[in-house]
Amino acid sequence: MSQDIVQEIAFFLHSIFIGLVITFAYDWLLIFRKLFAHGRVLVSVEDFFYWFVCGIGVFYMLYRENNGVLRWFAVVGAALGMLFYKATVKNWFVNIMSTCIHKIMWFLFRVIQIVLKPAKCLFFGTRRFVRFVARKLKKVKEFIKKRLTGCIKTIRIILCKQ
Repeated sequence: MSQDIVQEIAFFLHSIFIGLVITFAYDWLLIFRKLFAHGRVLVSVEDFFYWFVCGIGVFYMLYRENNGVLRWFAVVGAALGMLFYKATVKNWFVNIMSTCIHKIMWFLFRVIQIVLKPAKCLFFGTRRFVRFVARKLKKVKEFIKKRLTGCIKTIRIILCKQ
């Protein structure tokens, strides 16, 4: 084969690969969205930045491989890569990965809860003790205030008699 044909085939295969990568990256974005709830605005912003980065990647591939000239078979190759990925992987990748990551996160949170349980008990126990001491100090303050008020009244009475 001639060198030009080999370069064109390599360019076509690279465009198929970029289509696979773009779809794979979007599946990770879908996994992230499945794990953490998003509103419409945030989804739109994420999509904008995703397609902006993908556009830069495709432009870089076109610039590097074909001097920035858009060739329709590159677009067809990227579309074939996307279709091949979706035909083979479908949505099971997103479902399995989001379920696995969700289970791992649940397990980690449970471990953190178990590890931090003594600290939690210590914190709430200390808080209960501080409240108990504060209530007792308030009663002591009220008792001292009553005693001092009584002493002041007694001193006034004594001073007024003299």
